[in-house]
Amino acid sequence: MTARGRAQSRQTFAGGRASPHPAERDTHRAMSEEPTTPDLVELTRRSIESASGRDFDALMSSYRPDDVFDMSPMGLGIYEGLVAIRCFYEDWIDAYEEFEANPEDILDLGNGVVVAVIGQSARPVGSTGHVRLRYAAVVRWVEGMIVRVTNYADVDEGRAAAERLAESRG
Repeated sequence: MTARGRAQSRQTFAGGRASPHPAERDTHRAMSEEPTTPDLVELTRRSIESASGRDFDALMSSYRPDDVFDMSPMGLGIYEGLVAIRCFYEDWIDAYEEFEANPEDILDLGNGVVVAVIGQSARPVGSTGHVRLRYAAVVRWVEGMIVRVTNYADVDEGRAAAERLAESRG
């Protein structure tokens, strides 16, 4: 929008007449023309919280039908498509009576690439002991939707992979 267009937007409110009072101006029209970029850090955080809360419907709402969930750097295979990804999540999380995933750090590296360092703490079904896992998830986003997640047991390896991916997409 041009400076003149912004000035006109400030001077006109919903009824189309000039507003002598700045408080009556129509900011919706000016704001709705601005591009909105999803906050990928917040979207990533919500995804982790959904997993921690066992809300599989909310968790899967960020995935597209042809997405890839890559656990191969951790020796656990590659899951393609919504059904396979959801089954992995359900099998993984349902193996625990108590399950908690906490984001330690989430960074938006630009170009749709986010790296999250996640700490998981869980108690397996029928056990009194707890297991802990710390890993890096490299998440590639397109238009507010996950395209691919690759998980790394070595956090430094995951961060380096995320940096390379963000640079290659730039």
